[in-house]
Amino acid sequence: MTGENRNKVKDVTPSTALSMIRKGALLVDVRETREIDRKAFDVTNPNFMSVPMSLFQSQLHEIPANRKVIIACHSGSRSSMASKILAGHGHRNVHNMQNGLIRWEREGLPVKKKPSQSPLAWLKKMFIRQP
Repeated sequence: MTGENRNKVKDVTPSTALSMIRKGALLVDVRETREIDRKAFDVTNPNFMSVPMSLFQSQLHEIPANRKVIIACHSGSRSSMASKILAGHGHRNVHNMQNGLIRWEREGLPVKKKPSQSPLAWLKKMFIRQP
């Protein structure tokens, strides 16, 4: 990889990442859509982008090269790989969120969760007719 020092990925904590996002950095979540549907980082849309790891190679051209980018996943493994791929393709301001959504939640940062439905509610819906 040429220019390895110039394209080096920086690791950031979730708290630091949120501060960067509030200042305009782009959070790129590389988890799969079904994972994001269950639980997501609660950040505003212009500062959030979903690029699932399964499609990352084919969609990385959609990630703006002129913007500070933070790559995140569930635990930090996929984001670490994706960050290196992105930096290897010339992105100069790439950050990897350490320990992903797990640490984000542990630090008490905002998440959006799909409302959980109790098994009882599911059974009621199945057997009790609604008027």
